[in-house]
Amino acid sequence: MGDMSPAREEVRRARYAVAAVFAVHGSVTGSFATRVPWIREHAGLSAGQLGFALAFTAFGAACAMPLAGRVTHRFGSRAALRGLLAMWTLALVLPSLAPNLVTLCLALFAYGASSGMADVAMNALGVEVERLLGKSVMSGLHGMWSAGALTGSAAGTLAAHLGADARVHFALASAVLTVLGCTVCAWVLDVQPAEDEEPPPRFALPPRSALLIGAVGFCAVFAEGATLDWSAVFLRDRLDSSAGLAASATTGSMLTMAVARIAGDAVVNRFGAVRTVRAGGVLAVLGGLLIVFARHPASAMAGFALMGLGIAVVVPLCFAAAGHAGPRPSQAIAGVATVTYTSGLIAPSLIGGVAQATSLMVSFCVVTALACGLALFAGVLRAAERGEGAEVDPRSAAVSGPHP
Repeated sequence: MGDMSPAREEVRRARYAVAAVFAVHGSVTGSFATRVPWIREHAGLSAGQLGFALAFTAFGAACAMPLAGRVTHRFGSRAALRGLLAMWTLALVLPSLAPNLVTLCLALFAYGASSGMADVAMNALGVEVERLLGKSVMSGLHGMWSAGALTGSAAGTLAAHLGADARVHFALASAVLTVLGCTVCAWVLDVQPAEDEEPPPRFALPPRSALLIGAVGFCAVFAEGATLDWSAVFLRDRLDSSAGLAASATTGSMLTMAVARIAGDAVVNRFGAVRTVRAGGVLAVLGGLLIVFARHPASAMAGFALMGLGIAVVVPLCFAAAGHAGPRPSQAIAGVATVTYTSGLIAPSLIGGVAQATSLMVSFCVVTALACGLALFAGVLRAAERGEGAEVDPRSAAVSGPHP
């Protein structure tokens, strides 16, 4: 590090700070997911009512994400991220306070809106760090999100096992994560708009390039949602596995994706975004075929692991490609994120609907067909490869040092 300029070292610190932000964001999601049964009982909801309420999370995110660019332009990247991340960590408390369906829908809308805006802001900063370093880092950042989600999930599982009230659990988790998030934001890049730069519109349709990139992300997130939400059900119902073995398939898929994302940057830097996504698509298709034709739990679990490995780096590379594709990274990232959030929303219900009409095997035929799209349409991510190639002098960026 002795031959690195101070500005270069600052960008390196910013990379680790953004990675910590991703982990904090993921920890909120992991904490919430483990206490959904408690929230359902507290609000007195049926399974259908719970599903309806959970849809407001994605709805809130989709509505609010286009605003993130405006907030960042107004306050600068560091202050905007600190404020949006604090809104997200504090919003964790809201669902546990809802006593009925209406209040839970409102709470989840606010929870999803704060999540989406923080998501766009941190991905835009991740793209900026990637541009300044001249190499892929987005996969590793999303790997830190997965690691944070696993950590939050583990803590939430322990809290549930101890019978802790979710209101107390969420209040403690929210306080810790808010302090941690605000602290690490002191070291992210503070990118300020140029004096003559027009502020982005409050709401705008995403550019066409973002929609094409989002279509690739749609395929990956659909497969991810199907794997995480239906892998245990597939093993339990179709292959008559034990409850413990079925649950381990979900955990195994999450671990595979986390490890693959953390290690994915080295692969992307070596082979490029397009070839990495194409190879991932092939792995996902092979995994889907193993699942569809599985006659033993081991075959299906290997298929889910392969699918998780194949799709792991796709969404990070989609965000990177969006950020490199035009002059307004936040707007393009918001467009891609909206498409992927939509995929995550419809995947579980569509898989369930197809399974109800036919079988789970047919449902995973649909997932496998969508995974083919990763290999066929990976070329739209070529903007990410252009962004990786050029080394940029960090001193040319409008950034300032940390102000804790």
